[in-house]
Amino acid sequence: MLRRDLVKTGAGVSLLSMLGAGARAAHADAPGAPSPTGAFEAGTVRRIAQQLSRRPYRAPEQTLPAAIDSMNFDQYRSIAYREDQALWHGQNLAFDVEFFPRGFLYRPRIEIYEVVDGKSAPVPYNPDLFTYGDPKLKVPDNVGFAGLRLRYAINTPGVMEEFCVFLGASYFRAVAKGQNYGLSARGFADGTGNPKGEEFALFRAFWLEKPQPGVDSVVVHALLDSPSVAGAFSFTIRPGDMTVFDVQSYVYPRTKIDEPGIAPLTGMFYFDANDRNHVDDWRPAAHDSEALSIWTGSGQQLWRPLRNPRDLQFSAFSDNSMRGFGLMQRKRAFADFEDLALNYEKRPSLWIEPIGDWGPGAVDLVEIPTPNEVNDNIVSFWRPSGGLAAGQEYAFTYRMYWGWDTPWPTKLARIAATRVGAVTDDPAARFFAIDFSGTPFENLPPDAKFHLVPSSSAGTIRNVVVEPDPAIQGWRTTFEFAPGNARIAELTCVLANDAGPVSEQWTYRWTP
Repeated sequence: MLRRDLVKTGAGVSLLSMLGAGARAAHADAPGAPSPTGAFEAGTVRRIAQQLSRRPYRAPEQTLPAAIDSMNFDQYRSIAYREDQALWHGQNLAFDVEFFPRGFLYRPRIEIYEVVDGKSAPVPYNPDLFTYGDPKLKVPDNVGFAGLRLRYAINTPGVMEEFCVFLGASYFRAVAKGQNYGLSARGFADGTGNPKGEEFALFRAFWLEKPQPGVDSVVVHALLDSPSVAGAFSFTIRPGDMTVFDVQSYVYPRTKIDEPGIAPLTGMFYFDANDRNHVDDWRPAAHDSEALSIWTGSGQQLWRPLRNPRDLQFSAFSDNSMRGFGLMQRKRAFADFEDLALNYEKRPSLWIEPIGDWGPGAVDLVEIPTPNEVNDNIVSFWRPSGGLAAGQEYAFTYRMYWGWDTPWPTKLARIAATRVGAVTDDPAARFFAIDFSGTPFENLPPDAKFHLVPSSSAGTIRNVVVEPDPAIQGWRTTFEFAPGNARIAELTCVLANDAGPVSEQWTYRWTP
């Protein structure tokens, strides 16, 4: 999947025309009934989504004037929003908003409204809101917007900087203080990893609540729509050392959805020391995220290093009342990547914390082969057991933490590195080196001892060694894995002492 790509759909219509005369009449007859403009309160977008879900899907407008119909990436990038035209610019507020033009991959017309004192009105489009690298790209038509970016003085007082973007399908991304963009999130996933293909829902409209002076949070409402589902999202966003989104979501399936994805995360893993067998590159590593982390309902903390496999891999971690999961980046030194341009060490980790009990289901992980670092090839999400039935309402509330690490401390030792290499006298076997660091190794007595508890679903684990690693004030464990005739194996291990496990659980899928 192309990074931040957008799936093209059929002939387009506006939200207002889609709701039709019936919706406008209902709005006149019943206060608070669905309407994209006029009176606005907390349940407005939810009611619009409910109404849309009862109607056949009709895509938003995608027709573009001839001058911009075949825009390429460089042309699109040359169109810049004028900073002095930002929504709320110069109004002494903590936030302002800029908008993206339509074109290139971003063809659908996304409707955007401002909410002030309980009333919503469209944000007006004007071609003079932008500057153009090529004057021929400026057309007089009321083309409209493709998405939006939020700005805040996240790094330097008084200096407004972009920290969050909603652009393309239901994709959005954010950073914390001092970070660069990396992985993205989505509103909803459907059929990810299925050979039949994935359906990409679209945020087709946004409502931006104008914040009060002195308030360091902003509220964005979004309407989700696709052939299979409609939905309403409310994001309360607080940027800072950890940028936090409080998310309230309601989804209304038009049809039964067998493979739903809640709180989907999308990133890139090209290679690292655990998986670079088919990559010839001068750098030590290249990835947005290095592992999937899961905190299970029973209290286990799992660490699953990512891979760039030769064939698509789908993993499911079944759980009940899961406490959280995320795509994480623990490597934070320049020497970990040595990339002056891309600064992977500054990419955010993203942790999802369910609010309330999400019940039984699984954290799914999809790893897609990629020949380069241009493609998003990693997807993870929560999949509720049993799928989603048509005509029902499903509510999911959660908190998203964009930052340098998980939002909660742990007393367990953590996996600091996973390295995999050849075994000299056995070409079929693999050598694993796993480093542990953290709280259990503080103030250890000289005779402290730890042992590794490994397991494998196939093959044999042999030659296990556990020894101190003074360079990281932790411990290193090594072992060899001989697969035998296996074509796939699930490996796990945990570091322990005589009292029991002291580390999070390392889990790894081996394939040839």
